[in-house]
Amino acid sequence: MSKKYAIGVDYGTQSGRAVLVDLSNGAEIAEHVTPYTHHVIDEKLPVSGIKLEYDWALQHPLDYIEVLELSVPAVMKESGIDPADIIGLGIDFTACTMLPIDAEGAPLCVQDAYKDNPHSWVKLWKHHAAQDEANLINELAAQREEKWVPRYGGKISSEWMMAKAWQILNEAPDIYETADKFVEATDWVIGQLTGNIVRNSCTAGYKGMWHKQEGYPSKEFFKALDPRLENLTETKLRGEVVPLGSKAGELLPDIAARIGLAPGTAIAVGNVDAHAAVPGVGVVTPGKLVMAMGTSICHMLLGTEEKEVEGMCGVVEDGIIPGYFGYEAGQSAVGDIFEWFVEEAVPAYVLQEAEQAGENVHVYLTRKANELNVGESGLLALDWWNGNRSVLVDTDLTGTIVGLTLLAKPWEIYRALLEATAFGTRKIVDAFHSNGVEVNELYACGGLPQKNALLMQIYADVTNREIKVAASKQTPALGAAMFGAVAAGAAKGGFDSIVDAAQKMARVREETFKPIPANVAVYEKLYAEYNLLHDYYGRGSNDVMKRLKAIKEEQA
Repeated sequence: MSKKYAIGVDYGTQSGRAVLVDLSNGAEIAEHVTPYTHHVIDEKLPVSGIKLEYDWALQHPLDYIEVLELSVPAVMKESGIDPADIIGLGIDFTACTMLPIDAEGAPLCVQDAYKDNPHSWVKLWKHHAAQDEANLINELAAQREEKWVPRYGGKISSEWMMAKAWQILNEAPDIYETADKFVEATDWVIGQLTGNIVRNSCTAGYKGMWHKQEGYPSKEFFKALDPRLENLTETKLRGEVVPLGSKAGELLPDIAARIGLAPGTAIAVGNVDAHAAVPGVGVVTPGKLVMAMGTSICHMLLGTEEKEVEGMCGVVEDGIIPGYFGYEAGQSAVGDIFEWFVEEAVPAYVLQEAEQAGENVHVYLTRKANELNVGESGLLALDWWNGNRSVLVDTDLTGTIVGLTLLAKPWEIYRALLEATAFGTRKIVDAFHSNGVEVNELYACGGLPQKNALLMQIYADVTNREIKVAASKQTPALGAAMFGAVAAGAAKGGFDSIVDAAQKMARVREETFKPIPANVAVYEKLYAEYNLLHDYYGRGSNDVMKRLKAIKEEQA
């Protein structure tokens, strides 16, 4: 019997990539990246140029199809593999990335009648303009003591499905009425491949407040929120919710011809990018926190029972690995903060010195930061450049750096920013661990762990835990491919469970990052100071960040 393969397609914030994987050992045979033609739409709509308001982030759904049409044929060509030997395809996606569609499954934003209304477009995960709606959902849920609230750490996010759907109703009721459904982008793309839109348990659970035993929050809750929302879940959110690893359907002949695969190829239900990475690093049991590190960080952990943890983004039965409760938390800016500093705040001499050394600016700053002792700069930062996702769940918080003097150097600031994100992760680890969800070791995957050893050492020192790093550079895509192989099943050369797939295909590097005791001791002192600032600005002692934001919005 010939070797069998699967393809994983990983949809990120800026681009999508396809990875072709050998099912016998998880080896990545070929990969290809397609940048989105329309990028992140956060200032004005394409073509019409209609200006977007503050905190908006949209995307163009046809960019997602273009990824399939360019990247899948590219990996097929590079590998030279017979399409008949590709037995499954899975995808993962940023979330909650949602869009309104008509009864035929067509996005409203591609239709002339609606394309000039920003609410007809895909709302990307980092669209934060529904914060007012999120605040009201949280207030009412707290008043009514809704039992689903503790599953989300006490608050739901403006990034999630309900807040975004309600924002559409409030600001564009015609779009709300016209839409047949609101769907996650991951489910929409799967629908384009199979002709069958199904909702996956991962996004429904973490981003749509759906529960395996109880379903969505009650009609009474939605009616109390807004009478127009009473039937939201059986109208705009209707549709079967199916578990990860399920087969959504088979590849339709028309799109099969366009992407160079065989019609009838098994297509797995959609998934979330970070969550797909968990089996990709081989984590299929509790006690191991997986950090998917890139522009932001998603933290994922498996448990055997449902516990309440402050600020977690959710706990979902079968949400990551069937048979376990999957916990999620996160930081809404990490790599984004380092990029901001390099793009907006680095002096010309640093750029010149980096160029003379033949180094990328990040590499240069990391090298210089690595020469510093822990605490030597006297700087401490809060990592809220894009709000706080866990444990405070507040997008109106902003960043700060304490301790600046006339002697502060760019690499000292850069190191303080690296450390700030590690302190944010430590806060999340402590929240889980102290609430009975054990965290014994950390796993890291994504772009950052591969590029920055100093960052990983800081995380090991700050959390005082060993960190293992994924061998794959494309762990979410690998995980998506694994789910594609599970959708195909063992009889076709795939696997009957994700645990079986992980045993064969997941890999971590031999090199790990272990805490250095001397560093751990100093970071304990710095973390205590971080905690004081965290609670001072984040728990209401001083709302200066929100007052400044309000003044900014008044003057804009």
